[in-house]
Amino acid sequence: MRRVSIPVMVGNMPVGGGAPVSIQSMTNTDTSDVEATVRQINGLFEAGCELVRVAVPDEAAAKSLGAIKKNISIPLIADIHFNYKLALMAINQGVDKVRINPGTLGGVKNFDRIIAAAKDRGIPLRIGVNSGSVEKEVMARHKGRISEALVESTLRAVDYLEKHAFSNIVVSVKATSVSSTVNAYEKIAAQIPYPLHLGVTEAGRGMDGVIKSSIGIGSLLLKGIGDTIRVSLTGDPVEEIAAAKKIIQATGQRSFGPEIISCPTCARCKIDLGGLVKKIEVLVKDVTAPLKIAVMGCPVNGPGEAKEAHLGISGAGENAVLFREGVLLKKVPISKLEEEFLAELQKLALSFQS
Repeated sequence: MRRVSIPVMVGNMPVGGGAPVSIQSMTNTDTSDVEATVRQINGLFEAGCELVRVAVPDEAAAKSLGAIKKNISIPLIADIHFNYKLALMAINQGVDKVRINPGTLGGVKNFDRIIAAAKDRGIPLRIGVNSGSVEKEVMARHKGRISEALVESTLRAVDYLEKHAFSNIVVSVKATSVSSTVNAYEKIAAQIPYPLHLGVTEAGRGMDGVIKSSIGIGSLLLKGIGDTIRVSLTGDPVEEIAAAKKIIQATGQRSFGPEIISCPTCARCKIDLGGLVKKIEVLVKDVTAPLKIAVMGCPVNGPGEAKEAHLGISGAGENAVLFREGVLLKKVPISKLEEEFLAELQKLALSFQS
């Protein structure tokens, strides 16, 4: 059962309150370069990004936010550290949310100014506490127990916001350690009603980062915890969107298109299953229906798996067998499989639209 949280609006995007788990990313361009930043954000949007965050390290970046916002189609979030004045400038530029880390703000007076400005504009604040920037005294008190320190730092900030009658809040408690991240989110989820932004911070590059993020974010989503996610990967942020979609779909939260199930192959497989799967991935890349497609390489497990799919293929020798929702359709020569599969796929996709 999914955790119930208070709904928060980030621009026109609902976060929490039962809304679908949303996908975020963050640009890695120079934010003061409006053209480059807008180009990257629009690329992220085309890939499926629903909320985007930009770093605001200086006044030049802060002054560019208004122009960036005018040229994008998704809510814009300003990421602020160290200089509270940059948060005020970002709010005045019309951003849809501000991410702050209480451990880097330099005192409660600065926090007060940000709270007042956000309240005046009616935008949410994300209390984004990371393991690398927890207040030193908090970390010392917990003697290196990262999850406990993350939770205490966050609760202190949330309590302060609530005392200022501010409840337009999103929270994140990220660590580089997967286990510490999961423990922190589980603890904080039980103590506050606000939406949670999930992620494993500084997860790394490529497969390493995807695996760490999948374990951390995925395990929390399976427990009903989490309202919006960012998969933090070194490199092109568009890769984060592809990974986020797969994590969300694998945990059953949303569907972004067909799910392809394929066997790992063994000596019984007599066809080029890897090549076949690649061809099918290309064939279904523009299909949005939530189809389950099984691509199997032998007669042992193949037919059984294929029968549970909306559309299934079991290859054997020079022929393949097509199944549709448990019903045997036909035997097809491998040479004609692509053509026959596409025809059945189109029929199936149309049935989902009707």
